[in-house]
Order: sequence, then C-alpha cells, then structure tokens
Amino acid sequence: MINHVNRLAKTPVGGSNPTRIMGILNTSPESFYKKSVRLSDSDIRDAAVRMEHDGADFIDVGGMSTAPYLSTQVSEKTESGRVLRAIRAIQSVSDLPISVDTCRASVARAALENGAEILNDVSGLKFDKGMRGVVSLFRPSVVLCAYGTAGTAAGDPVKSARDLLKQSIAIARSCGVPSSEIVLDPAIGFFRKSGKGRLFTKAGPGWADRDVRVLCSLRSIKQRHPLLVSVSNKSFLGEILGRESPEDRLFGSVAAEAISVLNGADIIRTHNVAQTRDAVSVASRLSSSSSSSSSSSRSSGRKGL
Repeated sequence: MINHVNRLAKTPVGGSNPTRIMGILNTSPESFYKKSVRLSDSDIRDAAVRMEHDGADFIDVGGMSTAPYLSTQVSEKTESGRVLRAIRAIQSVSDLPISVDTCRASVARAALENGAEILNDVSGLKFDKGMRGVVSLFRPSVVLCAYGTAGTAAGDPVKSARDLLKQSIAIARSCGVPSSEIVLDPAIGFFRKSGKGRLFTKAGPGWADRDVRVLCSLRSIKQRHPLLVSVSNKSFLGEILGRESPEDRLFGSVAAEAISVLNGADIIRTHNVAQTRDAVSVASRLSSSSSSSSSSSRSSGRKGL
C-alpha cells in the first residue's frame, strides 16, 4: 500500500488521500486543444483563479506543445519566456503549487528558480541529459511519463509501460529525488506508430487500443507510486467516439477520467477542471462505497463459516 506521506510539492497524494486534480494551463498557441491556451497576463490570471475556484490542487504550465502528431518545436528561449510569464501571473493571484511541463533542462531550471515546485517531464527525464543535473540541484517533486526509444514498446503495453517507468524511477532516485515525491504517468497518447514531433514512443499501429488496455490496468502499473492520468480531449477518445475535433470530446474525457479513478488513478490532469472535479467526486464516492460493500460481504462470509 502507498504510504500516506507521498506528495507532490506539499500536497499529499495517493493512498487514502482524495484524488487530486491538476489543471492544465498552456501558453503555447500551437497546442492541440485551443481552449486551454492563455497568452496574456490577464487571461493567465483569470484561468488560475478559475481553476482554484473549480477545485484544482495543482496548475501545470506548458510553454511548448508535445502532441506527437503536431510539429510544434519552439526554441528553448521562447518556451522559457512563456513559462516564466505564466508562473509570475499565477503567483500574483494563487498559492496553488505550480508544475512545469517540460523535457528541457534550461526551461526546467528557469521555472524551478522562479517558484515552480513540480517537474512534469513527458520523457521521464530521458530526453535531455542536462535534466539530471537540474533535478539533482533542485530536488523537485517529479511526474515521470513512460517514454522510450524505437523498439522499447514492443509486446504487452502494460509491461512496456512498467518497464519504461522503472527506468525513469531509477534516474530520479539517482538524482536524489525521494521515492515519496515520485508520481508516475502511463503516457496516454504518447505511444504512436509515427508522428511529426520528437516526444513520443514508437509503437505499433494499434495506438488507441494500447491506451485503452493501459487505462484498464492502472493498478498493475503503479509500482508503489501514486499514478497521474492525463486523458483530457486526447486522440484515443476521438478514435472511440468518431470525433475529430478535440473540442468535441468533453463527455468522453470525463467518462474516461471517472473510470481511471475507479481503476486506481490518484491524480487527474485535465483541461476541464470543474467537470473533472464532478466526475472524480462521483467516481471516488462509488469506489469507496463499493470497497465498503465488498469488505462487509467478506466479513459476513467469514461469520457464516
């Protein structure tokens, strides 16, 4: 069982703690979900206030889209500038812990120097070798995404996710990050046969089926660490629903988020904080009631023996 002292920044996560919500705030115009993009200081402040009001526990700031099917590379200077502007704007209106969504060491360093407390690296600390030095210096809480090179995703997708995450855990631990401040992400949407971006793991043609299988097996991926799931408006939902536009995937998103909670997710990262909070609240209550009923049934069975 996960120890209750596990945390992201100062917020307890996993175990008996409630399912947490991480709100997504993108400052990258090229992002796949345009409704999440905030470019001006006032828009960033308004979004942060709204997320906190709607029940977010963290705000995840991104300055470069990592959608595998988009060509969205920007310079490190541009990414850093976007992220720092957002961090300062958020800090002026909210005390929520800030996560920086980046795989680049220079961007992570700038964000951590300016108050970000969590590093969310979609490459699991594997893309930029300089990231290890930054993590060793700042010792942030980390979200590690399953990520590998060509051929590492062959075979069973659940085993592949576990193996890739074990590699990233080892890197984080070698950098001095306590096990209690490591959260795992099974990388929904980042295993693809091909893509225009650089930040995805090459996999077979059944990428949507891969994501579904992984979401059905979350408890076996945890490896004694809390699990973050990010499915909001992603392509596998479009494949299931026949909805090409991410803007048309809200109901599919909250359904997948609720099921993820029932399957063991400890943190949900989302574009839709208010709707996700409702889905998580209901799923958590049903999960708790189901566990209580099962426990009561087992107890009654023992009494009858």
